[in-house]
Amino acid sequence: MSEDKNNLSENQVLETPTAEAADLDMALENHIPDPENITNESEESKTVVTTAKGKKKKKVAPFLRGGRGQAHVNSTYNNTLISITDLNGAVLLWSTAGRSGFKGPKKSTPYAAGIIVKNLADKVKALGIKELDVYAKGVGIGREAAVRAFDTNGIKIISITDVTPVAHGGCRPRKRRRV
Repeated sequence: MSEDKNNLSENQVLETPTAEAADLDMALENHIPDPENITNESEESKTVVTTAKGKKKKKVAPFLRGGRGQAHVNSTYNNTLISITDLNGAVLLWSTAGRSGFKGPKKSTPYAAGIIVKNLADKVKALGIKELDVYAKGVGIGREAAVRAFDTNGIKIISITDVTPVAHGGCRPRKRRRV
């Protein structure tokens, strides 16, 4: 038997049937996918959408890792805008106070911000988003109310980031006027 092992070439393998080897072979056969059945997931997730001008555009499935997305809250003195995006920043849903039926000075109220989030919450859950990173921008009073409304409607907030642009002194002023 030891002479047989020494006489084997590199390409030949000495096979001894055991129960463990049979189980391993069965496991490998069950877990190795058939090359004919392998498909590219990104090709399946893309669908062709025709725009108004007749151009064809590929629509890519949203990038939601673990049911996580982003909420961009833009609150101004006159309105509140909320956009729900995937982790790459592609907009999935959006709503404003005007779209929810508020007009005039009522658009910038905290109540309007809560209603916007309530309208978006059901659609967000339908997409499978359970957690949000919130990016708040602007100085309006609907900003905090929108963040609180996400939590009230059952969507977990992972982080809150203020992305309001801050003035830094501005551009160089014009030369002084001589009279």
